Amino acid sequence: MTSRRRFIQIVPAAGAALFEVPTAFAQSDMVSEKDAQAVLLGYVSDASRADKAKYKNWAAGEHCGNCVLFQGKATDTSGPCPLYPGKRVAATGWCSAYSKKPG
Repeated sequence: MTSRRRFIQIVPAAGAALFEVPTAFAQSDMVSEKDAQAVLLGYVSDASRADKAKYKNWAAGEHCGNCVLFQGKATDTSGPCPLYPGKRVAATGWCSAYSKKPG
């Protein structure tokens, strides 16, 4: 579960990202692990490479594909994420904003 503190940290970033999204944009570019937002959130394209020492909230089984922010289908290998406007994240990826989809 996402704690209240974690929720308060995620919401402003997600909200700011939504305002930066153009009305019609192509979701073709993958987010780079070196992008400023990706570095800030500790994004990695393979969840097993998450910095477990730095991100104590990481847990086995967490990945973008089962995150509430992932906007792709369950079967997609990548999909849009409001934290990285105009970019796609790997379904196998992970960042510190991870929050498990309900259900």
